[in-house]
Order: sequence, then structure tokens, then C-alpha cells
Amino acid sequence: MLYTETINDQQKRLARYAKAMGHPVRMYVLELLSKQSCCYSGDLGEQLSIAKSTLSQHLKELKDAGLIQGEIEAPKIKYCINKANWAEAQTLFKNLFEK
Repeated sequence: MLYTETINDQQKRLARYAKAMGHPVRMYVLELLSKQSCCYSGDLGEQLSIAKSTLSQHLKELKDAGLIQGEIEAPKIKYCINKANWAEAQTLFKNLFEK
């Protein structure tokens, strides 16, 4: 049996979420956004005291994984938790750790 035949879609999604969560800055962003409705990227940059380009890369990783979503409100970008995917990630991790 091939490796690709043994990996299911849930495992692939869980791995993608885990990869996106694999940095302390991203975990901070997720924690912050899970406690409030939304946040502007500029505000995040001030709180974290990191370069805009570095923050942008972290936000892109979270957005590509589907954990957050961004909405352009020129000249700012507002980020929020993607509630459906956040709930799915929580469920997938919970199921993994309960096994």
C-alpha cells in the first residue's frame, strides 16, 4: 500500500493547521483574534514589535491555512478568525489527543 493511500483528508487538514500554528508569533495572533472580533495588521505590528514584512509572512501563512481571513479597508487590512476553520481545527486536534 502506498503512503498516499493511507493519508486521509482530515489528516491533511490537521497537518496544514499544525504547520500554520508552528510559530509563537502565529499562536499569539490566533490567541488574540480568538478573543476579539477583528484586529488591524498595523495594531498587531505595534503589539509584537516585529517588522511589517515578518508580520505579513506570518499572517499569510495563517490565511493560506484558512485559520484567519483578511478584509482590505484601505489603507489597512483587518484580520479576523475564520470561525468555521478554527472550529474544525479545534475538533481535529481534540480528536487526535483523545485517541
